[in-house]
Amino acid sequence: MIEILWHGRGGQGAFTASRLLGASYVLAENSYALAFPSFGPERRGAPIRAFTKLDDRPIGNRSEVKLADFSIFLDDTLFSEAAFDELKPGGKILLNTKNIHNDDRIVVVDGDGIAAEILKLPITNTIMLGALAGVFDKVSVAHIEEAIRQNMPEKLHEKNIAAVNAAVGAVRKEAVG
Repeated sequence: MIEILWHGRGGQGAFTASRLLGASYVLAENSYALAFPSFGPERRGAPIRAFTKLDDRPIGNRSEVKLADFSIFLDDTLFSEAAFDELKPGGKILLNTKNIHNDDRIVVVDGDGIAAEILKLPITNTIMLGALAGVFDKVSVAHIEEAIRQNMPEKLHEKNIAAVNAAVGAVRKEAVG
């Protein structure tokens, strides 16, 4: 089972990204997903976590993710060294930041910059979903695009699909060079 842990703040769309990932993953044959949130104080800006579990058989384990294959931070103020304690061996952290990190376990993407340019809003959830697709070959960009079409209002499709593709390109460019 592949387990993804999402870190965000209320209103940033971490749970939406978690659900979109699950919806995109199940578009492939013999694929199952489970997505759910964990809220603290339910208010805009409060830290939240969301979880996505992906497998090739039905998922019965509905517990929170303790050790993740990918830990994704929509807001870099939530990132700390403790994030490494949440990773499985070989796991990766995807971090929305402009800062440089010299650690092979961290993949950085300027999600805020992409959001400002494409979405014209400070929301990075689909951008970080695109970043995941850029580093994880079991997540198809075409399936993410279809999940956006099936689960988001039509007026949001074009910009969010563009944001996903921009993030994929940014992460792949970073990996090359």
